[in-house]
Amino acid sequence: MSTLHAYGGNKTAAAVTKEGTDVQMNADQPHGPAIHVRGLEKSYGKLHVLRGVDFDVAHGSILALLGSNGAGKTTVVRILSTLLRADAGTASVDGFDVARHPANVREAISLTGQFAAVDEILTGRENMVLVAQLRHLKHPGKIADDLLERFSLTDAASRKVSTYSGGMRRRLDIAMSLIGNPHVIYLDEPTAGLDPEARIEVWHAVKELARQGTTVLLTTQYLDEAEQLADRIAILHRGRIIVNGTLAELQQLLPPAKVEYVEKRPTLEDVFLAIVGDEGKDDEADAADKAATSGAPGPAQK
Repeated sequence: MSTLHAYGGNKTAAAVTKEGTDVQMNADQPHGPAIHVRGLEKSYGKLHVLRGVDFDVAHGSILALLGSNGAGKTTVVRILSTLLRADAGTASVDGFDVARHPANVREAISLTGQFAAVDEILTGRENMVLVAQLRHLKHPGKIADDLLERFSLTDAASRKVSTYSGGMRRRLDIAMSLIGNPHVIYLDEPTAGLDPEARIEVWHAVKELARQGTTVLLTTQYLDEAEQLADRIAILHRGRIIVNGTLAELQQLLPPAKVEYVEKRPTLEDVFLAIVGDEGKDDEADAADKAATSGAPGPAQK
């Protein structure tokens, strides 16, 4: 890690050399929020997508950016990833301004888009090792094995990704995003198109990220996903953040509910998981193993 990292590039090299001990001591404890956004604006011709977006994300926390299709969630992520330049406003990630220090921002982040960016021809482990080698990291095999174990993919490590279920592919994609230990990870609608079981698998993976100290910016249009995962929820509507707070704070915006006795009936998700349970996963794994052995298409290829 660069010693300039802790100061967001605001100190000169000479100052860092002079205060090297102090920089090293604070390198893993940067001051201020991990993501700081103020007055962000973006337009495409006459279409105003962002109209002054403000929010902060604390280190090691999960912020869910909630909004309907076309609200501007992906635009925010693209700006924070240095893939798109804002028309106005400022944004910093891990202490670095995204417009003035894009290279430093890219070193600090990882982006997982709406579709899993994995190579189906390779095995899960080969995908991980390839990314580690492309990043010129030492001991790529050990890095791959550690992350595969962390995301419960060790048993499937030697199988081709073409035989993986949707949830397994997503978990592999997120694991690949963590190679190089990024401080901040963007998850842009990570469970879009996944079945209920796969969504829950991804939820567990995201919660694990935060437990390990990674800052997560999660964009989603699923209300239950934001409720399950986020420390704070920001609602983006018509290009502006209209509310930002914890789930409890947002619930207080409405009148208190009347207390009534209601017989709780299981949700469709409860019924689905109770019926399928682990048996569905075992059946799919068996089918995938047979496909990998015989060369027949696995469940993900049908």
